[in-house]
Amino acid sequence: MRTSILLFLLLALAVTSQATCTNDKNPSIRSLTDKTYSYGEEIATPIHLLRPKSGLAGRKVPQTDCLSWRLAVETNNIRDWHLVPMSCEQYVGHYILGKQYKDDCDAVADAAIEYAKSIKLGGKGKEIWVFDIDETTLSNLPYYARSDVQFGALPYNDTKFNEWVATGKAPAIPAILRLYKTLLTLGIKPVFLSGTKEVYQQVRVDNLHKVGYYNWEKLILKGKNEKGSAVEYKSSKRTELVEAGYIIVGNIGDQWSDLLGTNVGARTFKVPDPLYFIG
Repeated sequence: MRTSILLFLLLALAVTSQATCTNDKNPSIRSLTDKTYSYGEEIATPIHLLRPKSGLAGRKVPQTDCLSWRLAVETNNIRDWHLVPMSCEQYVGHYILGKQYKDDCDAVADAAIEYAKSIKLGGKGKEIWVFDIDETTLSNLPYYARSDVQFGALPYNDTKFNEWVATGKAPAIPAILRLYKTLLTLGIKPVFLSGTKEVYQQVRVDNLHKVGYYNWEKLILKGKNEKGSAVEYKSSKRTELVEAGYIIVGNIGDQWSDLLGTNVGARTFKVPDPLYFIG
């Protein structure tokens, strides 16, 4: 009797396993579509297939430990990199579209909110918090998840990216929107400082409004004649703010170039971004 029950259970398990496998030649492949995108935005171009070789457990793919690579990128130990290693493209895709990225962004926002609530304002309304835009305030994941971008594993195409920006369809990163709303209630004024070209100012204003960013002290974009590195550009703009009497109590961005240089603020916070590097 016991032998019969055991055989029955093994047979049922085998049938269930066979029924749940998809893609006949490789059952491990799953196709991500617009319905599974983290923030509910439609993705016009189908996302390429992802093969979970190195999931969040950090198993190695050939030549590269992708979890260690991501850690080194976030801590600025690996610098001046141009592309996500092709062997880590699938790992980055699973991370950036998955729960861990959301949790990491929430952890950053929680720490920033805790700090913001501890600030004693001077009463003159000059305290500001500097926000980067791309991959901080707004997310370009619908673009980076495209099959012709592959989460930063393919060379950057300025024309294609600007075409995406011009659509004004970038969703908000929920955790950072939560931080933004909290700062408003505390009396701290947001300032958006981005390397986006000034020609896209109205697009950016409309995009920010559409996803929930309604009020800010200033929106600073990059002029046509402004030169220099990202660190130099953002340092000069923050210096202008300080010279105008503002007090930068906080500064948040996804790139180290957002957080280095002069007048970075009393506290800086880094949003995770393994998709690209801006020096």
